[in-house]
This record gives sequence, C-alpha cells and structure tokens, in this order.
Amino acid sequence: MSRMFRSRLGARIIPALSIVLVLALAAFPVFAATNSIGIDPFTQATCHASNTTNHKANVEPDSFSFGSTIVAGYQVGRIYDGGACAIGFSTSTDNGATWTSGLLPGVTKYAGGGAYDRATDAAVAYDAKHNTWMISSLVLTEAGGVKGVGIFTSRSTDGGFTWGAPVAIPNTAGMISPDKNWIVCDNTATSPFYGNCYTEWDDNGAGNRMEMSRSTDGGATWSVAVTNSAGIIGGQPVVRPDGTVIVPTANANETAIGAFNSTNGGVSWSAVTTIATIRHHTVAGSLREGPLPSAEIDGAGTVYIAWADSRFRSGGKVNDIVFVKSTNATGTTWSAVTRIPIDATGSGIDHFIPGLAVNNATSGATAQLGLTYYFYPKGSTALNIGFISSNNGGSTWSAPQTVSTGATSVWAATTSQGRMVGDYISTSYGSDNLAHGIFATVTAGATVTGCSTGALDNCNVPIATFASGLALNGSASGENDPVLFAGNGNGNGNVDAENFWNLVNNEGIQHRN
Repeated sequence: MSRMFRSRLGARIIPALSIVLVLALAAFPVFAATNSIGIDPFTQATCHASNTTNHKANVEPDSFSFGSTIVAGYQVGRIYDGGACAIGFSTSTDNGATWTSGLLPGVTKYAGGGAYDRATDAAVAYDAKHNTWMISSLVLTEAGGVKGVGIFTSRSTDGGFTWGAPVAIPNTAGMISPDKNWIVCDNTATSPFYGNCYTEWDDNGAGNRMEMSRSTDGGATWSVAVTNSAGIIGGQPVVRPDGTVIVPTANANETAIGAFNSTNGGVSWSAVTTIATIRHHTVAGSLREGPLPSAEIDGAGTVYIAWADSRFRSGGKVNDIVFVKSTNATGTTWSAVTRIPIDATGSGIDHFIPGLAVNNATSGATAQLGLTYYFYPKGSTALNIGFISSNNGGSTWSAPQTVSTGATSVWAATTSQGRMVGDYISTSYGSDNLAHGIFATVTAGATVTGCSTGALDNCNVPIATFASGLALNGSASGENDPVLFAGNGNGNGNVDAENFWNLVNNEGIQHRN
C-alpha cells in the first residue's frame, strides 16, 4: 500500500503510516494563485541519507492527465549528491479541485521497505488499454559512490490512489549508470500498438547511450532494452495516433535538440534527426538548470518541443522559451525555432525550465498549448513562476500571467550541480480544457541562512499547482523576431550535425540524477 497524505479544509491531520491529508486547493491560496499538493514528511531523523539532505524540499515534478484524472510524481527530500529520500505522488480525479498525495512504496528504504538508498527522475504515464497508471523512477545506491543502478515502474490500477511494488526493467543492458528516464503509453484504440508502453533513458556510464524498453501488459513486465547508439540526455517520447513513437531529446552535451522514432512498436529505433542547435544562457543564482526539452503532442499527432534558449536576445544574455513543431508523420522535418513572446526582447527577464502541455482534445490550427515556466525578474534571482497559452497551435500567445512570486534561489534545495527546483516541471490539460501546472515553489524559511548545510530542515519547497486551471487568450507573436545571438563557441552551432549524437566519453560527468 502507498504511504498516503490527504487533506481537506478543516480536517484533522492524523499522524500515522497511512496519514491522510485531503487538499482542497481553493482553501489554501499561495500568493492567491497556487496551492501545495505534495509535502516532505521526512526530517534528518527519518531520512539522513547524507550530511547534506534537504528536507521540506520536494523537486522535479512530472504529470500526466487522462480524462479528469491528473497524476503527478516528484522527488521528496532532495539529497545534495543525487536523488531523494523517496518518490511522491499526487492524484486528482476532479481536474485538480482536490488531491490525494503520498509516497510510492517499495522504491527506497525510507518508504514501504524498498531496497534502494535513493530515487529520482519521476515520470508519469497512463495505459488506457490496461487501465493502469505508472510512475517510472530511477533508483540509486550509495556504496562506492552515488550512482543510478536501475529503472523501476510503480503501477496503480485504482486510479492512482494506491501503488504496488515497483517492477524492474531487466538489468541486462543499458544499466551501467542509467539517467533521465521517461515513460509514455500508446492510448489510441485504433493504433496497431495500442497498449504498448515505452520507457526511455540514457546510460551515463556508456557515453549517454540511448536505451528503450517496452511493455505490452500494463507495465507488469518489460523488455530488454534496445538502442540506436546515439548519445542523448532528457528524451521525452510521445506517441502519434498511428502508433509512431517520436522522441524529442537533447544531445549528450546539451548543444542540440533532435528527435528519433519507431514505426514498428518499439522493435527498433531510427537515427536522430537534428532539429536545431542550442544557444543557452546559464542563469544566475547558482541554479541547476539547462536546455533540456519539454515535449507534447496534439490530437492529430503534431509534436511540440520547448526549451530555454538565448538566440533572440542581444549577446545571449538571458533566455526566452522557444519552440518548434513537427511537420511530418515521423518527426524528421520541423518548423523553424520560434520565440514564445512572454515579454519584449529587451526586458532583461530570464526564463527557464519550461513545462509544456498540449490539449490532446485539440489539434492543428486550433491546438491548445499551455506553458508553465520559471523566470527571474530583471536583476533578480527570485524564483517566480509564470504561465502563457496559445489557442492556435502557437501562432499567437496570450499575455503572460505570474502565478507565484518566490524567494531567491538560496532557498531552493542545494545540490552538487547547483540550487534545484528540478531539471523539468510539468503542465497537463484536464477534461475541463484548462491547463494545470505542477511545479516546486520556493519560499523563505524561518531563518535568514537560506536552505543550506547549516539549516537543512529549513527549506520551504513543496510541490504546488494552480489554484484553478488556466486558459488565456491573446494575439502576441514571436514568429518574426530576429535571431540576435549566433552562439558562444561552446558547441552552439559550430559542430557538424552528424557529430552531435555521438556517444560522449564524459566519465560520468554529464548526468542529471
């Protein structure tokens, strides 16, 4: 059984292993726009893990929706040198009006008797054929140095409320040091591969080599991994209505965005098509972030990819969120890179860590897109969260809306790669046709020291969502904005596209666990 937390306004919190807390979102507004849906129940006494384990610190959520159900997964109790004490979940069956949250059992030794020291990289999927929700997690061990050692899938057959023991992907190939797993299922009843689910990751111990496993039985069993021998990181597979799987990804050095595909149900995978080079500005505040893609698909099979990129800013001094979309059925041709017009190119505002959603009940010229993202106001490292949307496939966009104003980055969880809210966040559309962003909010704690080695239980970083779903209209466009920054000589457009996807002898450096 899952360790569960629920809350409803006025309900008494009952401290027990199956603590029940039900969250009625409108009751607890955070800056009048967000509410917490996932908390960290641990302390140093219940999950020490290392000398630098952050508590009251949840990070890096993913979410998926099907009908009125939204399920999110995320790290609980982020640890400095990799992973977290547990993987949390939050489930809503009423389009985000109320939520039930808890910890996935059997993944780590801190929750439900798991065998592993830590876990990270939660990714969520739903298999309509088998009526099964899944959360994919990367598990880590501490002996001999912290490293990823396996990919596990937690399964729920009761709508995302209780979760069984996690299922391992066979540890026979592609598991030297796995990283950045992602999961998706084919939910189109007319697809020849209806009910197939796919888990993708990169093997950091083998040059960030792409690996892919599939399941045909609701995640109960998984195939031995296959590869196309490309060096990648941060792939996010999506499935077209015809069963073609397209996998947008960054290359291993995060200097290019590309995509590869399978047209035979995951038996084999194509080479990577280069979509664009990356021009990325490293943001201030010692924040862990980068240009990993956020990918989604509309109801007709057009794939959208968003990432943080500085090409439209003079000198590349701050990032916009940019996007492309596929223009054929296999993801081998794409539109030009276009800036999402959140603000003027001279604003000095820095944007990063996008979570893109596409309403799969819409498509083409009326495709509904929603984007949640972090931003720094000009001259600041306050971790604010914004939202913007399009009702015409990205041709025009609404005015942006600030949904949360946060503390500076010193209050984010501290890690060996910088302050952390997540390598990714998420947005999902419910059956209400509204976008529901899922993200970590950063609030100042009780002391002036920040979330640091000397105050590890002093963080205040819950997982949160919009107080109500959002849908905005507007006419702003970035289609004609000129490129102002061509690159900085660090691989941004200066490498032959054929070499972008080579395996990288990085000695374990290019990882994000």
